Amino acid sequence: MRPDTGTRRLLLLRHAKAEHPDLIADIQRPLSLVGRRQSARVGARLAEDQLVPDLVLCSASVRTRQTWDLARASLGADPTVQYLDDLYYAGSRALIDLVRAVQADVRTLLVVGHEPTMSQSAAALAGPDSDPATLARVRLGVPTASWSLLEVPGWDALESGTATLRTLVLPG
Repeated sequence: MRPDTGTRRLLLLRHAKAEHPDLIADIQRPLSLVGRRQSARVGARLAEDQLVPDLVLCSASVRTRQTWDLARASLGADPTVQYLDDLYYAGSRALIDLVRAVQADVRTLLVVGHEPTMSQSAAALAGPDSDPATLARVRLGVPTASWSLLEVPGWDALESGTATLRTLVLPG
């Protein structure tokens, strides 16, 4: 049997707009009403673009969990999800390491995380065939509820410059 050499799709989603209440730890911040609406639109857009993930790696923060729960509700699918404390604290190198550990049979992976890690990871992974305008935009940072689509040759071989950054979808 030949090994699977098909392209994988990596989606890097920044959580939706969150509240900034006083006297609450950052990890406990909930989504705002705007963020709740953004999250539902994210799920609908992923479904429309036929980008339903096989696996979701989600930061353990309240706002990322809420973003995923609301996106999933409008996605029309219920993929496996792993809530990871490591994603709350992860920089781009740690995020890439987490993605490299994903099983080879996962074709589409969604990571729900935080800035600046989402934009820095997209920029770090982007190789020479990436869309130049999209790369320039992610280098500036990404707004809440936006997601980058990267094509990856394989999870275990993922390194800086080895993916193709195709698009950045901004909240609608």
